[in-house]
Amino acid sequence: MAERKGADAREQDVLEYWKKNRIFERSVEERPEENQFIFYDGPPFATGTPHYGHLVGGTMKDVVPRYWTMRGKRVERVWGWDCHGLPIENLIEKDLDLGSRDKIRAFGIDQFNESCRARVLEYVDEWERVVPRMGRWVDMEHCYRTMDPQFMESVWWGFKQLWEKNALYEGYRPIHICPRCATTLSSSEAGSNYSDITDTSVTVRFKVNGEADTFILAWTTTPWTLPGNMLLAVGASVPYVKVKQRHEFLILAKDRLESVMDGEYEVIEELTAADLIGKTYEPLFPYFADRPGAFRVVAADFVTTDEGTGVVHIAPGFGEDDFYVGQAEQLDIIRHVNIDGTFTAEVKDFAGEQAKPSDHKILEHLAGRGLVYMTKPLRHSYPLCWRCDTPLLNYTTNSWYVRVADIRDRLLANNKQTTWVPSNMKDGRFGNWLEGARDWAVSRQRYWGTPLPIWRAEDGEMLVIGSIKELETLSGKKVTDLHKHLVDEIVIEKEGKTFTRIPEVLDCWFESGSMPYARLHYPFENQEKFEAGLPADFIAEGQDQTRAWFYYLMVMSTWLFDKPAFTNVIVNGIVVAEDGKKMSKRLKNYPDPMEVVERYGADALRMYLMSSPVVNAENLRFKESGVKEVSNKFVGTLNNVLSFYQLFVHAIPEIVQPEELHPLDRWILAQLQQTRVRVTSYMDAYELAPAARELQDFVTELSQWYVRRSRDRFKDEASDDYRVASRVLYRVLEMLSRMIAPFAPFLAEHVYRSIADRPEEDSVHLALWPMDDDLDFMDEEILGIMKTVRDLVTRVLDQRTEAKIPVRQILHSAVVRSSEALPEACLEIIRDEVNVESITWEEGELGVTLDTVLTPELKQAGIVRELQRQGNSLRKDAGLQRDDVITLYWESDNKDVIATFETFEQEIATRVNAKEIVRGLANAKQTTEVKIGEGVTLIGL
Repeated sequence: MAERKGADAREQDVLEYWKKNRIFERSVEERPEENQFIFYDGPPFATGTPHYGHLVGGTMKDVVPRYWTMRGKRVERVWGWDCHGLPIENLIEKDLDLGSRDKIRAFGIDQFNESCRARVLEYVDEWERVVPRMGRWVDMEHCYRTMDPQFMESVWWGFKQLWEKNALYEGYRPIHICPRCATTLSSSEAGSNYSDITDTSVTVRFKVNGEADTFILAWTTTPWTLPGNMLLAVGASVPYVKVKQRHEFLILAKDRLESVMDGEYEVIEELTAADLIGKTYEPLFPYFADRPGAFRVVAADFVTTDEGTGVVHIAPGFGEDDFYVGQAEQLDIIRHVNIDGTFTAEVKDFAGEQAKPSDHKILEHLAGRGLVYMTKPLRHSYPLCWRCDTPLLNYTTNSWYVRVADIRDRLLANNKQTTWVPSNMKDGRFGNWLEGARDWAVSRQRYWGTPLPIWRAEDGEMLVIGSIKELETLSGKKVTDLHKHLVDEIVIEKEGKTFTRIPEVLDCWFESGSMPYARLHYPFENQEKFEAGLPADFIAEGQDQTRAWFYYLMVMSTWLFDKPAFTNVIVNGIVVAEDGKKMSKRLKNYPDPMEVVERYGADALRMYLMSSPVVNAENLRFKESGVKEVSNKFVGTLNNVLSFYQLFVHAIPEIVQPEELHPLDRWILAQLQQTRVRVTSYMDAYELAPAARELQDFVTELSQWYVRRSRDRFKDEASDDYRVASRVLYRVLEMLSRMIAPFAPFLAEHVYRSIADRPEEDSVHLALWPMDDDLDFMDEEILGIMKTVRDLVTRVLDQRTEAKIPVRQILHSAVVRSSEALPEACLEIIRDEVNVESITWEEGELGVTLDTVLTPELKQAGIVRELQRQGNSLRKDAGLQRDDVITLYWESDNKDVIATFETFEQEIATRVNAKEIVRGLANAKQTTEVKIGEGVTLIGL
């Protein structure tokens, strides 16, 4: 790979190398087919561009497969596109100004669907640019799409399997609808987007029949449901009162008097629920006044005195409690609102108007008739549409359901077989959702989706179709596309009956839950492959998917195969802006991801994300400074170590024997082994953040302790010390490149191919993960010894700080004490690190004694060291190489500096590789000031 400067350019080189040599494809092909690691990748919509949330998930989905590939597994990664549902339909409605179902029908369902098909993959090119640039390996060329006939056919197969298992039924019951989208939603969709909104709560007077000036007070937060009122419900054990206020009598719960009553009143009578049950009252509106059995007081066990008046208004067409009370009282279920949220024609005063936005009109109408007792603003959490943010309505309608409550115990049992990161998700957020799992509404009154494969005759008989071939056989027509506008035209004639398809399409989450088998066109193809790969070894998504994709995968897998859908799952949190707010293109409160990659490289961004709490289901405040820090401390540091290696080591060193190793060598190899064990353990447990942090910490140790303390060992290429240190550093970099490969694939490749002259096709990503037998040497004892060494160094440096003597000023001696004797080489490390002429070890409690007396000779030695440091810094700034010879110029009015130059001129020249040292700066092209004592000292090149 050609060398360029800068992370972005270097990573572009690696991308070209991977593509040219088919490294990704070979990483799959060269692993045995019988040793599969199955990974499910939740398909995104291509109706928008990738954001940081996608990058977090995408990186997790790259790190784990890369790791298991290096463990010898065959990890196939095929991309998929989510194509159906409200996300694309909403876009087309806006594009074509089709704000209602009537407008869509007038436009033509066929044209609407074809518009969706044309637009759904609008941003594919952007995804195909960003995903590879982030270093993610996935086969996007052979992707599956949920709108393809093969995928949809498998979805039909799954639906028919549920039908044959009696897992499906058509029910008339309350369900959330989005009035703007004019469709039903599942409980998970309805629960996924709550927001605090302000509504008007109202206490309404209901006039009691046969009792002069007597009213029952009932409270509601949904005034739009009042035209559909059929009953009033009281609590069987709740005490009630009749009070007199001015000229009228009011009935409400005794415990709610102080909260509800406005002004003075007198308690006339205490009542029980039994006294109220059976009383009738005048309808608030005349629209349904002739309904038999309505407009009376009944008992309901959900009535409490926690809020309101202790009397609940019942509109059986809206709300679960209301519906079941209406059923129990054998009432007709009245719906005075259409599925698009408009009032029906029966509601003559408001017909055609949107119901919820008409709350104020309802209240004005009732207030004009003296039926409003009190109104108050109410701030509460309310469900909004997950796609368009329209307030939802709880609405009784027909829908097709998958029986989920029936398999709740099996779902919980299958969940016991899974491992979650973080672990509390398993029995917490996900387990709790399973325990409360309700039947799943899977039909949608929409257009762009997989049609329900149900054909129904006039007498109610139904045919459920499970394949294209079955539909062709029954209809006698060739079928090439399964979308609504095409299959709706197919009529089946059978046994004298005409069967036409019911109009609904499937919830797009049904497709997502079918993804494991539908992506393979199972059971029509790949039967053995799919069955051998269930459950999946790994999936990963955001925590919102505990009530969505994870859940629907588990429901479908449990019903169809009686197995969990997956065994290991990582749940990520949300990436928010640095100020803690949601990332917003309008507010521009976050940097463009690809600009961050251009500045710091994908590896830095990957490592920043993977070592953060976001991979443990916590939120991350994205800070570009954090990426920069990883770029400097991890990527930059390792590149500096690599540069050091390339500068001093010119061929792969020969293997050395354990007895030849310096304590520093033994220590770094032990650190490497310890890091390998820890990272392997974390990766096996799918704990990415601690694994990433271990690798970052090791790179810091490698650079700041091993390489820095070993620099002098690399100067004499003829020495044994050089040979040993070179071999150790090569071994460390080679193993480290494999260990960082899942997290920082570009940097890993760069290091792996730079430390040796490898064949063109030899990639780190084709290598195996380092295991126990990969180490030349291991010595755990040295870890304790080196910890003692570094603790002693810290204590000496602390004493220097207290004495206000800088480290560059050499001192005469130090005594160090520890319980165990230290090797001579370790004492030499301490001596050099703390800059003393001699070091002595004594047995005892850990401690140090530093001789801080400064003699003239020591002062001069300190000046020599400082001049060396500043001179080499000048060389580096000038871009000089190690072998480049210079002339060092100097000038000073400090007598100690002058004396030092006179006495140690040759030593200074040797230390900065100068052919001569000249006093005076006239010919110097580059100068710097050296802070030494009083006066001014300048040196230059």
